[in-house]
Amino acid sequence: MVTIGIDEAGRGPILGPMVMAAVALRPPRAGALTRAGVCDSKAFGAGPDAHAARSALVPRILEAAEAVALVVVDVAEVDRAACRGGLNRLEQRHADVLLGRLPPADRVIADGKNLFSPLRARWPQLRAVDEAEQAHVAVAAASILAKVRRDELWWCIERRYQPEFGPVEGMGYVNPATKRFLRRFIERHRALPPEGRRSWPWHFARDLLPPDFNVLGDVPDEQLALW
Repeated sequence: MVTIGIDEAGRGPILGPMVMAAVALRPPRAGALTRAGVCDSKAFGAGPDAHAARSALVPRILEAAEAVALVVVDVAEVDRAACRGGLNRLEQRHADVLLGRLPPADRVIADGKNLFSPLRARWPQLRAVDEAEQAHVAVAAASILAKVRRDELWWCIERRYQPEFGPVEGMGYVNPATKRFLRRFIERHRALPPEGRRSWPWHFARDLLPPDFNVLGDVPDEQLALW
């Protein structure tokens, strides 16, 4: 029996991309990953030590898996979907693509009951389960691959701005550290950073922007045409 687990990292941040991953496992290898410590990526916590612990499991996951697939969903694509109220459909579409890249599976477990249930029409062996990464090691493995890749991409963003602003904390989520960085960026450049999701609320920085400021004003016309 082959089980495919699907999960994502980075749906919520105001900065940076989202990453989705799928991992196909057979039971003996799944058990080995559980014993090796593969579990929900959030259980590792945050910070460098947590990233190191997750990263150390990536080679084990890649060795144990029948196959893996991963996709990086860039900011512009997230924005296009969010502006239409279609974030769920965006994830469903990418999950469908990921499943098409992997070998046939006896069952598919996707994290998010309401989010992924519509895919059963195309993949009848799919079960959409809330907090699936806590009960299914294939989903936990997918969550680790997605989280590690998303963190790597975030640190590329952080390194870009560190010479100008110093350490950029907050991992791009809407928290005080990220808001402080964004307010400093806007104060200095009178614009939003290119890694910022234009479809997210920017009310915390509205006092720094002109009253008629258009958050989409610097989006190229060819991209706007796709929205």
